[in-house]
Amino acid sequence: TGAPSQIRKGRITTVQNRNLSISSTAKSKLPRLPFLRMKEAILGPRYELSVASVGSSVSRRLNRVHRGKDKPANVLSFPLSKHSGEILLDLAQARKDASLFAMSPRAFLGRLFIHGALHLKGFAHGGIMEKKERTYAAQFGIRI
Repeated sequence: TGAPSQIRKGRITTVQNRNLSISSTAKSKLPRLPFLRMKEAILGPRYELSVASVGSSVSRRLNRVHRGKDKPANVLSFPLSKHSGEILLDLAQARKDASLFAMSPRAFLGRLFIHGALHLKGFAHGGIMEKKERTYAAQFGIRI
């Protein structure tokens, strides 16, 4: 069926739907955003994507190990194969960073999701990626 399944185990909540899995181990909840539509527009319907909200300690550790930066990252993306990957969102850090961009936390998280998905698509930071971010944000009603 097209309806998402929800699995709750302690503080972990997982929602699964058509090659998209969203889980949260953080205390706060992800805002309502069109994650599935954004994922399909950027990565395609067959791409298998896992999105997880994590706490700042997990984000900081992964950022240190994988990027050499000893601070929490608001978003991290990890390609697992050509057709699968994972996006990690640190909601607490994203809320702090949203004000630096004069954005609401919801809009900023939408931007971070798009940013992470574009990295999984193979884009590197730069003008082309920024243009794609603006295009997708406008497509999904996210003001950046």
